[in-house]
Amino acid sequence: MARPVKGRQVDRLPDYARFCAAGRELEGHRIVMTVEEYETLRLIDYLELTQEACAGRMGVGRGTVQSLYTSARKKLARFLVEGAVLDIAGGEFVLRESGGPAGRPDHLQAGKGDYHMKIAVTYENGEVYQHFGHTSQFKVYEAQDGKVVSAQVVDTNGSGHGALAGFLAGMGVEVLICGGIGMGAKNALAEAGIRLYPGASGDADAQVEAFLAGSLAYDPDTQCSHHDHGHGEDCGHHGDHGHHGDHGCHGHGHGDEGCGHHSCGNH
Repeated sequence: MARPVKGRQVDRLPDYARFCAAGRELEGHRIVMTVEEYETLRLIDYLELTQEACAGRMGVGRGTVQSLYTSARKKLARFLVEGAVLDIAGGEFVLRESGGPAGRPDHLQAGKGDYHMKIAVTYENGEVYQHFGHTSQFKVYEAQDGKVVSAQVVDTNGSGHGALAGFLAGMGVEVLICGGIGMGAKNALAEAGIRLYPGASGDADAQVEAFLAGSLAYDPDTQCSHHDHGHGEDCGHHGDHGHHGDHGCHGHGHGDEGCGHHSCGNH
């Protein structure tokens, strides 16, 4: 068991702790990645936090994060190239206590519905709204054991894109399904412990059902490098009703409609 060292906080232990190349289960040499090394990969590469945000979440200095992250990447590369057995175990860390937004266990994956959870969807006229920063409503679903048990539409009351992560966290939302979203908003949601599924489109209810069934069509790389000329904030990408290309948004500076209604999926 890890020693209770101050700092190096992790949200939870990994669900999967051993990996091996097919056919080499008994032959490959063993590489051990510590739990805190794994945590840096999860936060930086999977949840797309910056190293600074990762350091804040783990309660350590940025230099410590850089060291852990570099070591984790090296071990991952060795595992892939050498066909070794990779175990995630040991280290010097403390499990963050649950109860606050940053302490939510990060176990939520598409298709894992055996938990009580709240799922929010950017919402307009029954569809997944394609611009996170401009959404005026979320539809919030409560699910239990993989089934929706209740749902309600909630107004954001004019909250800007910078405050929406806190707005969702305050309601206890654990999963967000949306269309387009900027990198700043992605980081804010990750810091709030909210799992993000961007690049979705179509009927909101259907997308939640697909998420719970493990078949949600989404694009984790969805983002938009364009900035709306009317207000200078990140706009979201496309959600092109099934097309998950890498094209950007091309808002024309029409105030709040520049990105939400031109090339962000509302054709």
